[in-house]
Amino acid sequence: MSGTSLDGIDVATIATDGIQRVIAGPALTVPYPEDFRDRLRAVLGGVGPEADIAAVEAELTRLHASAVAEFRARYPESAFDLIGFHGHTILHRPAERRTWQIGDGALLARLTGCDVVADFRSADVGAGGEGAPLAPLYHAALAADLAKPVAVLNLGGVGNLTWIGRRANDILAFDTGPGNALIDDWVRRHTGQPVDFDGALARTGQVSEAHVARFLQAPYFDRKPPKSLDRDDFRGFIPDDLDVADGAATLTEMTAAAVAAATRYFPAPGREWLVCGGGRHNPAIMTALERRLAVPVRPVEAVGWDGDALEAQAFAYLAVRSVMGLPLSQPTTTGVSHPVRGGRLFPAAP
Repeated sequence: MSGTSLDGIDVATIATDGIQRVIAGPALTVPYPEDFRDRLRAVLGGVGPEADIAAVEAELTRLHASAVAEFRARYPESAFDLIGFHGHTILHRPAERRTWQIGDGALLARLTGCDVVADFRSADVGAGGEGAPLAPLYHAALAADLAKPVAVLNLGGVGNLTWIGRRANDILAFDTGPGNALIDDWVRRHTGQPVDFDGALARTGQVSEAHVARFLQAPYFDRKPPKSLDRDDFRGFIPDDLDVADGAATLTEMTAAAVAAATRYFPAPGREWLVCGGGRHNPAIMTALERRLAVPVRPVEAVGWDGDALEAQAFAYLAVRSVMGLPLSQPTTTGVSHPVRGGRLFPAAP
């Protein structure tokens, strides 16, 4: 998994029947080299010459192959039969029936000698769905034994949630708004640091309530789910008139406010929120979430899940579902009219 936060590659193994049985194995995160991260950032939005995008795609694929090799060397006992390869989203415009994840599944299969499933989102978007989020079916499988209703929140570059009710297939999923992306970009631009470590900068600033109020007037929040976002859809709300600390505090509050705004669409209130993704490491975000949601907000480790590996695990799970011919999405997760299969299988070279 290479997520919208641009931080690196998450590798995770699971054993699964593609339905409800899931046994988590080891996981590994391999940070992107800074120079590659800059090249990847430069093609976001699908901008630039096709040759440049193709070069970044090939490099990204080779970095994934290297991450698989590093994983194999570190965990030689963790043999695997199939790789789910999400690639990296550089453009997501479902209203235009467009979603673009770079990553060469055929090349990865050749480099790793393992069958690869890639291209997870295009079938859903082609069928009229949002193409995101795709982790909800995995979240529901993991949450089978938890008290319901429960909400699972992933805070990567974009925030997305899965509301899981008491009945089978009682699932609602959608993107909430910005996750870490705008905060990370703000901190990088003003301090050179990649993230606001421990929310330290945000905690020294004052939230501009006027900026947050304007942000919450965005039409996206009045759209009924399922719905999804591109990483840069809220770039127009960056508070450029604030100083660095107040800007960080305000962007952090926007992330939490967007999550709270999502609850208006829940069929019933969540008993608690379980948070995965990089955002759960930021105490300023977690504090703002608990204040705005007024229910327990805990990292997913509290129920025995691995929050750093969860998204990568999800695409391993979806890869198995793909080869089994099972749906990856349903009307309440992406807005398609019927459950949709997805993914393309790239067999390893003989």
